[in-house]
Amino acid sequence: METLIRPLREADLKEADTVFRLSFGRFLGLPDPMSFFGDADYIGTRFRADPLLSLAAEVDGKFVGSNFIANWGSVGIFGPLTVHPDLWAKGIAKRLLDKTMDIFKELKTEHIGIFTFSNSPKHIHLYQKYDFWPRFLTAVMSKPVNPANPTKQSQEIISWTKYSNINKERRSETLVNCYSLTDSIYRGLDLRIEILSVANQKLGDSILLVDNKNNRLVGLAICHCGQATEAGSNTCYVKFGSVVGNEDRSASTNFDNLLEYCEHFAASQGLSKLVAGVNIGNLAAYRKMISKGFKTDYQGVMMTKNNDPGYHMEDVYAMDDWR
Repeated sequence: METLIRPLREADLKEADTVFRLSFGRFLGLPDPMSFFGDADYIGTRFRADPLLSLAAEVDGKFVGSNFIANWGSVGIFGPLTVHPDLWAKGIAKRLLDKTMDIFKELKTEHIGIFTFSNSPKHIHLYQKYDFWPRFLTAVMSKPVNPANPTKQSQEIISWTKYSNINKERRSETLVNCYSLTDSIYRGLDLRIEILSVANQKLGDSILLVDNKNNRLVGLAICHCGQATEAGSNTCYVKFGSVVGNEDRSASTNFDNLLEYCEHFAASQGLSKLVAGVNIGNLAAYRKMISKGFKTDYQGVMMTKNNDPGYHMEDVYAMDDWR
């Protein structure tokens, strides 16, 4: 076989989506493999976030697989990495991984990781060859949306707005403030590309939590809403969310408010389900979500290069599942 790894193109997206669903659906033993992830879109959305960081694999001129890279500043995530089931165990995943590692080297990414199946020795063994090691489980959690409004007391202390409501003249400043918040959690962590991707593709919105006393940003949540996004029908999916403490309030209390406002936002969009992933390394956030009625739908494992914990620490309040 002649294998070629090249940049993914817009014209590849339909085939890439087919291979993605077929690969995961076949692995999971679904009666209809193509039903995997329903009407959610993981391929087009990630490609359009940054087409230069999407890879395609060809064998003898035929499209057979893909991989996607998320560049979050000092943090890099890859996946979903999929290969057509007819060509599993042919070395194609390794070719995609070789190129992926080259890109991370060019980007000078400090903390690199992936979400994979915790019950699959095959997947874990593959990534261990590239010095990725399994750390804590990641719980993908959900709860039914309660349309009740946030408490008046919460609104007096902490207010929230949507990125889409920010005047265009102030959006650059807002994005800088978002970077300052995530950078305070982990040096160089930068979610601006995800905020802009959601805004530009109209996938949902980003919730911004502001301390009314000093007009300081203390939290954010990047949300996908409904079909043709990473959420799927009737669902609000928090792709990333985090908070910090401030002068009068702890990070724990601010996280309470962020979850409350995410649910209020989901209700305002007519959505019935709120989904968010949390790594159990962020133990305080995990416990908080359980206390707020979130239940685990399924689990995977986070693997990081050099076994680096990054920002997945017990006292860091963050939501992300790296799927």
